[in-house]
Amino acid sequence: MDALAALPAYMHLSPAQAEARATAKAAAAEGERDQRAWEAAQQFEAQFVSTLLQSMFKGLDNEDNPFGGGQGESMFRSLLVDQYGQQMAKSGGVGLADDVYREMLKMQEVSQ
Repeated sequence: MDALAALPAYMHLSPAQAEARATAKAAAAEGERDQRAWEAAQQFEAQFVSTLLQSMFKGLDNEDNPFGGGQGESMFRSLLVDQYGQQMAKSGGVGLADDVYREMLKMQEVSQ
C-alpha cells in the first residue's frame, strides 16, 4: 500500500475519489470528524476488505500441498486476513469508509 500511496493521486484515483479523500483528510486534521462514526466506517471497510481477501486463499486448502499446516494454518490465515483488512482500511483502503461515514452522517441528520 505504501507504493500505491507514493504514486500521484491522478494515477490511481478518479478525480471525485481524490477530492473526497482530500476533504476527508482535511476534516480529520481539523478534528471535525465524529470519532465513533469514523471508527465504525473504518471497521466496516476492514470487514469488507477481509471478506474480499478471503477468496484469495480458497485454493490453498489443498492437502497435497507439501507446505500445508493443517487446521492451525487455516485458523491463522483467517486472523492474518483480518489484520490485512484492518491495515488496509487504516492506510486509506479502497475509499469505502469515506462513503460509509458520509452516509452515516446523512442518516443522523434525517433522524433528528
